[in-house]
Amino acid sequence: MIDLSEFESISPYTDEEAVKALGIVAENPVLQEVSQYFFPDEAPEYLQNLLKQVKSIDDFQIMVMSKVVEWVIEHTAHNFSYDGIANIDRERKFLALSNHRDIILDPAITQLVLYRNGIPLTEIAVGDNLITNKFIEYLIRSNRMIKVVRGISARELYLSSQMLSKYIRLNITEQKSSIWLAQRQGRTKDGEDITEQGLLKMLDMSGSADFRQNFEELNIIPLSISYEYEPCDILKARELLISQTQKYVKAPNEDLNSILTGIKQQKGNIHLNIGLPLSPEEIDAASKCDKNDRYQWIRHAVDLRVIDGYKLWKTNYIAYDIINECFRYSDKYSPEEAQAFVDYMEHQLDTVEKSLNREELRHIFLKIYSNPVLSKELLAEKIDLPGWKLQWGREIKV
Repeated sequence: MIDLSEFESISPYTDEEAVKALGIVAENPVLQEVSQYFFPDEAPEYLQNLLKQVKSIDDFQIMVMSKVVEWVIEHTAHNFSYDGIANIDRERKFLALSNHRDIILDPAITQLVLYRNGIPLTEIAVGDNLITNKFIEYLIRSNRMIKVVRGISARELYLSSQMLSKYIRLNITEQKSSIWLAQRQGRTKDGEDITEQGLLKMLDMSGSADFRQNFEELNIIPLSISYEYEPCDILKARELLISQTQKYVKAPNEDLNSILTGIKQQKGNIHLNIGLPLSPEEIDAASKCDKNDRYQWIRHAVDLRVIDGYKLWKTNYIAYDIINECFRYSDKYSPEEAQAFVDYMEHQLDTVEKSLNREELRHIFLKIYSNPVLSKELLAEKIDLPGWKLQWGREIKV
């Protein structure tokens, strides 16, 4: 058994801590309202009684969280699918590097897929900006959440990154737990799934061997989740538009509102792709590069899988044709479906303040949906994607 006591400030609760925390949550008056939302056919005390029966984190995830996520999929998605489960070696822990479209649902849906296939659930790295009160903290730290500290000085960030890196590596190399980590800080808001180089440097900080071994032992598996209707699409477009002219400042409880919107919003079809793990050959090739190019190579390999695994929906093709004023993908959808998407978009645009430039807002909104098509095109044509510095002449075969 490895000693993780030095990580107490960021690690998930132990079973004992979770049972105590969830017992407190069970007494919160708001729980009956939550229970009636997710379990409308049960008594108002249903969720409260479930929490009081929990004896471990596994109990909480199986008895409560899996049911909640199943409810969300059943009531807000038309169809849910996944592939690539065979790419997970059940004998090894892994680092899931995922694109990030929704604050809660991306990792929650991943956990559901693992649970359905009898694979131990991962711990989940999330920003501490989501911990807005004790009620939220009790819930997420009881759900195997690793706290990622944000909004701190450069020196504090360095020390925090060291701790997070060491915690992730210890869990994986000692076969304690797999880890889910977004490929970037915060959700992608423009439809481009690009891994942050700084995140890869953070992962390397805790390595005690050479670059090749440091990354090989993490067993990185890229994930790609695709929503037909992007969770919080209009909120993302609004933030991007405002950010063009001023520093965007989040309103009180804005993250919580985004969580609730993502859960409640109709999402159409959802697909999760589990990619091939990064191979020793890829990592070895990266290790032979100079300085930052090594991280760019790893980033490139992850992004290739994420974009390749992304499933395009009719909404993506429609948005692409609208924004490019063409009919390139008109065989992918009907005129009625195109009109339905336009009606949906205009309705979403109506939900934000009228003072925002509607044409610019519409353009950003369409980009959110059309950019995944562009990324796929660039991938097929072997052209550098936005943010990539490696040339396709040094292409990685995946």
